[in-house]
Amino acid sequence: MLVKLLPPSISKYLQMSKPERQYELRLTLWWTPLLYVIVTFLFAAITLYLDVGIGLAQYMPVFFKAEFETTRLLISSLIGGVLTLSAFTLNSLLVVLTTFSGQFSPRLLQNFVKDKQTQHILGVFNGSFVYVLIMFLFISSKPVDYYTAVPFVTVLIAFFAAIVFIYFINHATTWMQVHNITDMMNDVSEGILNGVFSQELEEIRTSQPGDMLEHDYPQSKTVMSPKSGYIQLILFKDLIKEARKDNIIIKMEVRVGSFVLNGNQLFTYWGPGADNVDEAKYVQLIRIGHKETEIQDLKFGLNKLGEIAIKAIGNDDPKTASNTIFQVTDLLLTLEKNVTFSPYLVDEYKQVRLILGVDNFEYHLYQGLGVIRHYAQKNYPIITDIIAALTRLAGAVDEKHHDVIWGFASNTIDHIYTEFIFDIDRRLLLRNLYKLAEITGNFENYHYIEQHFKGYAQ
Repeated sequence: MLVKLLPPSISKYLQMSKPERQYELRLTLWWTPLLYVIVTFLFAAITLYLDVGIGLAQYMPVFFKAEFETTRLLISSLIGGVLTLSAFTLNSLLVVLTTFSGQFSPRLLQNFVKDKQTQHILGVFNGSFVYVLIMFLFISSKPVDYYTAVPFVTVLIAFFAAIVFIYFINHATTWMQVHNITDMMNDVSEGILNGVFSQELEEIRTSQPGDMLEHDYPQSKTVMSPKSGYIQLILFKDLIKEARKDNIIIKMEVRVGSFVLNGNQLFTYWGPGADNVDEAKYVQLIRIGHKETEIQDLKFGLNKLGEIAIKAIGNDDPKTASNTIFQVTDLLLTLEKNVTFSPYLVDEYKQVRLILGVDNFEYHLYQGLGVIRHYAQKNYPIITDIIAALTRLAGAVDEKHHDVIWGFASNTIDHIYTEFIFDIDRRLLLRNLYKLAEITGNFENYHYIEQHFKGYAQ
């Protein structure tokens, strides 16, 4: 009942699962500053109690005492100073966000906003302003002859705010350096792969489906999406728990990160208990929203890195594109080592309860590098970097992926045969391709490509 009385912007957080709530709160600019403001009220109460409640000034030397008028003048001056620093900080924040959106990717805005350092900095300025404002209002209404804690603590807070402002300028300029952006995004994506959801998912995966209840499949039923939007989150363990209770198997018809329309197929289920299933409780365990999220979407990080590389290519910034390409391959390596590309999830009795639409390594390879090579077109140094990155990736992943990597590489340079290419570009490209052929065991295909290059060069 209380939830219905709250504004929709607040009540929505109470209806989310814990991972969703944590993710959404980190994307807001009000949550951490609000905590700082709450702590500020407590801190202000303690400071005032020391001066007004127990009269700390009477126990201190004359050097640490300040008269009422002096204290009031000090605090009134610091209010304007702290407010000015806060205004400059917000202005710098807007400049950074505008730069990220225009030069790199709009998706980067949420990364800077949810950065802990950014949120703590805003919290410091909001808390500082609220503190000096409380001090000014209170000592004006409850004057005493001498103060010690109030002027001393207020000066320390103002001094700390000035240091934080300098730190924020350094933080913003450091964040805007491309190599730091790509490295940070790589770390975020790797954190998702190594996070709780991914680890829990790997624990309940199996490569052997076992009993799939095939005799009940002809009576399978399909549930449609109740609204349009992105599949943001699937509560896998809760789905498996409910499927075990109802003795059914669920096959997801959508993937996390995909967009569905109202009425599209959401999932199919079958089993001995299929006739008594409450479909609504399963639909509630699949979160559909208006935007993509990183909570479970493994390809989201690859897409953001790809966008940075594409922007760099368009802005004639090859070093940024090259750095991003190698960050993408590092993320692909982490994905290959941490994710089992099996669609079957089991309950505690090893019975398959949930079948996912799993994207294989080739799909993620395209999501990371395929879009970049499309925009590279005739930019042969960038294509050479892609081949070099694939060579390093092939040397680190399992051999079962070698054919996929070689196929991607050979397909990448297919259009070069009929295009003019400088001799040095051709030699560098063939050198990297030779190394890849050596690792993947595709010398025959390499020699075929090499002959074609020589034929068009003559």
